[in-house]
Amino acid sequence: MRIRHALVASAAVLGLLAACSGGGDDGARTPDDVTDQGYQSGDGSATTWKAGDRKGPVELSGTDFDGAAVDTADWKGDVVVLNTWYANCPPCRAEAPDLVALATDYADQGVHVLGINGTDAAGAAQAFQRQFEVPYPSLADSDGSAVAHLQGTVPINAVPTTVVLDRDGKVAARILGLAEGSTLSAIVDDLLAEQPS
Repeated sequence: MRIRHALVASAAVLGLLAACSGGGDDGARTPDDVTDQGYQSGDGSATTWKAGDRKGPVELSGTDFDGAAVDTADWKGDVVVLNTWYANCPPCRAEAPDLVALATDYADQGVHVLGINGTDAAGAAQAFQRQFEVPYPSLADSDGSAVAHLQGTVPINAVPTTVVLDRDGKVAARILGLAEGSTLSAIVDDLLAEQPS
């Protein structure tokens, strides 16, 4: 009887481990791999596109949480990092210091970071921005128009998702889920080395 219980317990643990790793033959995690947490997470996988295969250009405009107008068309010729987030999203909070560091470290090199938040009211979003000392704006996207515009060019299947635009405003990379600072910096470095067409 103890052996049977041990086998059942072992099978349950293996099942949980398989679920956390995404299961399936390809090992890919699905956007709904975290349930009952109020967010959808990706696995942090990055996809990049060669210059000739990039879609776009993408131009987003709207109002940030301080009421200021923001338009990515003003940043044409620069690298733009777009990040979907909301205040109570655990991976959003985990990646915030890396995004803040990127925005600060690359500001003089023609890199702009723009958050997109379709969930929070201004108070919650501003509290998050104060807590993490976020130096870049975030679009208040309560109507979902910014994400819908992005969806027409690149799928946004998780929160957070980070999309990096090249100097021509085309989609060069996408990270589903938590963006690791080193991965994001490597993508930005590669794009800074390119010349706009």
